[in-house]
Amino acid sequence: MKKYKNGLFYLAITGGFTFLMFLIIHKGKSLERGNTNWDKTLPHSSWEDFIILIQHNFNHPLAILLAQIITIIITARLFGWVFKKIGQPTVIGEIIAGIALGPSLLGLYFPEFFAELFPLASLGNLEFLSQIGLILFMFVIGMELDLNVLKNKANDAIVISHASIVIPFTLGIGLAYFVFNDFAPDGVKFISFSLFMGIAMSITAFPVLARIGQERGIHKTKLGAIVITCAAADDITAWCLLAVVIAIVKAGTFVSALYVIFLAFLYVLVMLFMVKPFLKRIGDLYGSKDSIEKPVVAIFVLTLIISSYCTEVIGIHALFGAFMTGAIMPNIPKFRTIFIEKVEDVAVILLLPLFFVFTGLKTQIGLINDSYLGLVTVMIILVAVIGKFFGSAFAAKFVGQSWKDSLTIGALMNTRGLMELVVLNIGLELKVLTPEVFTMMVIMALVTTFMTGPALDGINFLFRKTSKVEEIEVVPNQYRILISFGNNEKGKSLLRLAHSLVKKQKKNATIAAMHLSLSDEMHSFNIDDTERTSFIPILEESKLLHQPIETIFKASIDLESDIAETANQGDYDLLLIGLGKSIFEGTILGKMIGFTTRIINPDRLLDKFTGKEGLFKNSPFDERTRWIISKTKMPLGILVDKDLQQVHQVFIPIFTPEDTFLLDYAQKLIFNNNSNIVILDVNGNADSNFLIQSTIHSLQTKHPKNIILSNERIIKKDFLIQQDLMIISLESWKNLLDSRSIWLSNVPSVLIIKP
Repeated sequence: MKKYKNGLFYLAITGGFTFLMFLIIHKGKSLERGNTNWDKTLPHSSWEDFIILIQHNFNHPLAILLAQIITIIITARLFGWVFKKIGQPTVIGEIIAGIALGPSLLGLYFPEFFAELFPLASLGNLEFLSQIGLILFMFVIGMELDLNVLKNKANDAIVISHASIVIPFTLGIGLAYFVFNDFAPDGVKFISFSLFMGIAMSITAFPVLARIGQERGIHKTKLGAIVITCAAADDITAWCLLAVVIAIVKAGTFVSALYVIFLAFLYVLVMLFMVKPFLKRIGDLYGSKDSIEKPVVAIFVLTLIISSYCTEVIGIHALFGAFMTGAIMPNIPKFRTIFIEKVEDVAVILLLPLFFVFTGLKTQIGLINDSYLGLVTVMIILVAVIGKFFGSAFAAKFVGQSWKDSLTIGALMNTRGLMELVVLNIGLELKVLTPEVFTMMVIMALVTTFMTGPALDGINFLFRKTSKVEEIEVVPNQYRILISFGNNEKGKSLLRLAHSLVKKQKKNATIAAMHLSLSDEMHSFNIDDTERTSFIPILEESKLLHQPIETIFKASIDLESDIAETANQGDYDLLLIGLGKSIFEGTILGKMIGFTTRIINPDRLLDKFTGKEGLFKNSPFDERTRWIISKTKMPLGILVDKDLQQVHQVFIPIFTPEDTFLLDYAQKLIFNNNSNIVILDVNGNADSNFLIQSTIHSLQTKHPKNIILSNERIIKKDFLIQQDLMIISLESWKNLLDSRSIWLSNVPSVLIIKP
């Protein structure tokens, strides 16, 4: 009876009180008759009332805002992914996603849907959320700046940086002189219009530039240090200039703006000499901890909000206050990294795409509807490129850089990206720019950012004969293994496996360990620290094994492509990777994601048409692994790791004559690691295939204690448990999974090899 006591009590309580509620509601209906406001006639049926309620809910401001956010995030991520695949910064795709959702595309071809999704009354909510996102983003940008770099490498970089501001600024003012009468808003003074044109021409997108430098591997070079320093100095100078320009625009004249500039100067002094030491004290107290407590986070967030509020009230825009707060954050890499991770995900993933779309809603490509406006747009782009690209390159050449490095600096400094949109939106908000000029300048921002990658490729191609290319010295007959790892534990397992293949041949073998990180998850101020910490466990394991290794570290926008490209270009004999696994594997969502990925991914579409997709039909591998398999040109080993500690007991099943190549790895393991190998001849291939027969016979003759040939069809559970590793070919592994073999429940770590 005790077993049913809780159930009976639950039924009695819920059932009894439910019945009591029903009685009260039923009796309460009689009270309605005395209510004079009660309407006895029902104008609608129950279904019609339900439809009216749903329509009302759809039109509720919160429902509209949530629908906008869902649409914006999905579209921004999709466009960002597409542009990432073609080698462009993700931010370009997100900006174009914003334009696509605006009147230039969605509003043009689907006006009714556009009006429902972005009604005029809802734009205020979207604007305020986007501004919050910008404030958080500018806070992160300030934190990403390493002011110590400016102190250590200020000489040439400051000259280049300020030249890259002064030259395009002057050209922008000159351009304003010619277009003022046709394009300046009514009532706007020339000084306001020209200063905004100048600042818009001279801005550089520091975060985009830094990530391009990381992705192309120039961040560690002398050139990379100069470019990063130039960009940092450019950002600080440009935002200070922008604050002055905003003050002048709001005040009307330079003399009137002096009061605002004085308050701004006073604000900067307070931030540097009062707030910064206070924040540094907090950083010293809490910077060594693995996490930041909520009260500490509250202090920094409150400082950010107060700072933004002060600069907004002073008249130099809230974004400057956010940028300034980020710049004076405690200079402790670990502390900044933790804080950025807390802020950046919300700012970049959720709120920043709202800003792109809000910009897109104000960008009307259709306004550029005649040849004259198109000509002016081209002229704006030319002035921007000449001023920033060639201005920076000329200054770099003057201070002693080579032509190649000078042009590279110019191409990177010409990157405008998101920073340009921030400036343009401020100009439009202050009614200094018309919608036509705003649209032209947005197009210029897109073109100058988009051209950075092709320009760098063109410069490298132009100077390919004169530049010194660092070549990897490859010793003849040397066996070279590349292991690519993301997770440290998987990396150690891969290193143990590689070591077992070359242990006694160290003089004639090389192992390189490669770790790639997504560039949008890294920050320029702590990239060296990220590289160091990534390799600490691997280097410690290599010391335990007495196995020297080379290390390769790179920021990447496409991990899979860079892994395959590095392996193909490095003349490696074997690439070892860990098996990736989707968190959605085996779920309905996983099937949906797989379906949409196959449709959207152009490479998968190409595989469909060329017939390569058949290789991976019902494949157990995730998208990342499939891509690497399809692109690598050397033998590839995929380790399904079950905490591989040693490679003493090895099991190699031979299913088909094509699996003969696996015996080469058996020979390496026996010679280098003294491993015990059990070869299972599943289908009697040793009797019918001379090559398999002779290879196994040779191994048995040389190493009789290390190799066993078995023809048993049934593998016992105890046998598999005793093995350290199973080595199997790619095709045989796929067939093993298709057959749902009982091996799989007890299988040890598995090395799947594609020859």
